Amino acid sequence: MDLLTVSTDQGDTGATFYANLLSPKRLDLFHRLVPNAAVIAVLLNPKNANVELEKHQTQEAARLLGLQLVLLQATSEQEIDEAVASLIQQRTAALIVSGDATFYSRRRQIAELALRYKIPTCCPFRDQTAAGCLMSYGAVISETFRQAGTYVGRILKGEKPADLPVQQPAKFEFVINMQTARALGIEVPNSIQLLADELIE
Repeated sequence: MDLLTVSTDQGDTGATFYANLLSPKRLDLFHRLVPNAAVIAVLLNPKNANVELEKHQTQEAARLLGLQLVLLQATSEQEIDEAVASLIQQRTAALIVSGDATFYSRRRQIAELALRYKIPTCCPFRDQTAAGCLMSYGAVISETFRQAGTYVGRILKGEKPADLPVQQPAKFEFVINMQTARALGIEVPNSIQLLADELIE
């Protein structure tokens, strides 16, 4: 879930969520929120076109923070169940969910599994945090859809898609689910609360 495209016989354009390219920032915020988690899993979809880039960026960010990563792969509901359940056996303290349409659509499943196994979870989008994940950092989805809608209007008025560059998101948001934090026994420092754009109660 990284690009909204507008396709015509004159070319393609669109707006990007930038979800897969924010892993270093997301990991940094997550580490501040759960500083005792030295081993963090990353849930990846091997079918996602950006998986290798996101994997590399997250691994480099983890190296700089002195964290150990465990890479998990899933492409379906059952594989998500199995991947999250495996975290207990691997003694993994936290989970980062990559920016992927499959994981976004299964956000309630992932949030419920994480709460069941008492695993703090970091995601790209607010909707995932609202579903019960601990935190998210990423583009504001409604703003990205608005950008794509603006392009549709311009194309309908005669502009060529090939002349319209892919737009990057203008707004990002850091959201923390305080109910989830309490359920996990995590005390969110005031300094982190002040950084957040929204605290979901």
